[in-house]
Amino acid sequence: LARGKTGRLIGNLTGLLAALKGLPSAYDKDLQEDKEPAFDSYDSLSLLLPVLAGLIRTLKLHPEQMRERLSADLFATDLADYLVGKGVPFREAHALIGKAVRLAAENKTSLEDLTLEDYQSVSEHFAADVAEIFDINASLNRRDATGGTSAAALKVQLKAAKKALR
Repeated sequence: LARGKTGRLIGNLTGLLAALKGLPSAYDKDLQEDKEPAFDSYDSLSLLLPVLAGLIRTLKLHPEQMRERLSADLFATDLADYLVGKGVPFREAHALIGKAVRLAAENKTSLEDLTLEDYQSVSEHFAADVAEIFDINASLNRRDATGGTSAAALKVQLKAAKKALR
């Protein structure tokens, strides 16, 4: 329900912001419309936040089990980026990866288990180094932009979060 409630909370915020937009600087009867979304949001958050706090407090992560359950299909964007790195325009790379996904589905296998010959039947731009795409740590570290998943980007984000919490 937490995920579902966010839609309602965003809706309340959007409605409130729309009611406030363009108000003159005096008291306006428009503000009668701010109570319902504000109180509804308060009520929702009063129920939701303690549950989420308890969830986070008692959460136990199992990284190895998580790693085992990763699907090779998660690397489709990495494959498209790989082709872009080989000079293929992204639009074409996207279409080629769609063909590779279709080929894997037809063969009842995963993207990771396609052979080099399978990939080369989709595009001559695939080379033996395509197998390196399916390393989760390398995939995470390729996203080194602000807000990304690389170790360096996460370090910056954690430092900023800790600073904000102080």
